[in-house]
Amino acid sequence: MAQLNPAAAFRALHQGRTPGDPLILPGPWDAASARVFEEAGFPALATPSAGVAASLGYEDGSTPADEMFAAVTRIVRSVSVPVSADIEGGYGLDPKELVDRLLETGAVGCNLEDSAQGALKDPARHAGWLAEVRAEAGDRLFINARVDTYIRGLPELDAAIARARAYVAAGADGVYPFAAPAEHLPEIAKAVPVPVNMAVLPDAPGPRRLGELGAGRITFGPGLQIRATNALRDIARQVREL
Repeated sequence: MAQLNPAAAFRALHQGRTPGDPLILPGPWDAASARVFEEAGFPALATPSAGVAASLGYEDGSTPADEMFAAVTRIVRSVSVPVSADIEGGYGLDPKELVDRLLETGAVGCNLEDSAQGALKDPARHAGWLAEVRAEAGDRLFINARVDTYIRGLPELDAAIARARAYVAAGADGVYPFAAPAEHLPEIAKAVPVPVNMAVLPDAPGPRRLGELGAGRITFGPGLQIRATNALRDIARQVREL
């Protein structure tokens, strides 16, 4: 039997999920954390741009493209499981260069945001750009289209659904309504025929409950990196007290 290509294998992990059993993708911020998550038995990983930025000494959204792609490359080569990369809004690269550079890292998927400099992009224009990315990538990348309406001053359910549908029509494999309230999740999941990514955020439901509400995929943003940093602070205090 022919083996699936890496992106197809990653795509298959999203299929056939039952309510309450979403695909859980921890977010490594460097090679060491990626190995820890792989050793724990997770079948795939998804880098968080904010966590990677922190590990490189940048504020979220300020990482130069070259450094982000280099970081993703190090993470990918450190593990044997598929890795999807959060590459923010695409760093202003044209679709061909963006896809080429992403594939060079070895990643099998990506998050692409529909906002920039704190403002939402025009949805039709962004959908057209996503369609170009899909055409360049073919089946070699799982494209997860992030919907930023909830964090950019447009928290209405209808607006999120309209953008999600447009991005699916453009070829997105999944949609990611970032920071959507849990009560909106069932309607969003009904509205699109692709997996809905939800992040586990402070004061939000956990992975199982999000899965029951319709999420097919769970990520953590920079949450795991923040928890690790807090744990390291505790260790540092203990060391000072030795």
